[in-house]
Amino acid sequence: MRAPLGDFDVVRPAPEALDLLVAPVAAAVRGWSGDVPAEELVHVDTDPQWADTATFVEHYGPELFSQSANCVIVAGKRGGETTLAACLVLSAARVDVNGVVRRQLGARKASFAPMDTAVGETGMEYGGITPIGLPDTWPLLVDAAVADLPHVLVGSGSRRGKLIVPGKVFAGLPNATVIEGLGV
Repeated sequence: MRAPLGDFDVVRPAPEALDLLVAPVAAAVRGWSGDVPAEELVHVDTDPQWADTATFVEHYGPELFSQSANCVIVAGKRGGETTLAACLVLSAARVDVNGVVRRQLGARKASFAPMDTAVGETGMEYGGITPIGLPDTWPLLVDAAVADLPHVLVGSGSRRGKLIVPGKVFAGLPNATVIEGLGV
């Protein structure tokens, strides 16, 4: 099988790579009910040392940078309550945490969640967090530029491997909201 983008040695439909996915991502793929068949979610096996975006595109090809997205966990606070949410933006962008995210969550203050919170609450590895398999109750804020791409390279839940997913899939995930200008 050939990946829809990039040049990778080991490429499989995600349902055939469950052994390489962390538990919440594997469960999401196993129970997949999106408009796009689960077989169109592609897992590419990659070396964990190249997991971070900058080193990944340096190693696997600079053309992947414009087709990659990062998923970050944020915490919105208001009146002693904390809301965790995920934000998906193109790798070249930064999440507008203090503007768009704060307003979307109705928070007085928003910030990136601490690493131990992000890892502990998602069941995923830092540097590999993906929107597929996040808690269904969390808001998922998706930059429109990500949803508009034919295919997007995102984390797989671990530092080993990535998922290549049709961009429109992200708009259909639980509690997803597509937002213009989420990434700046």
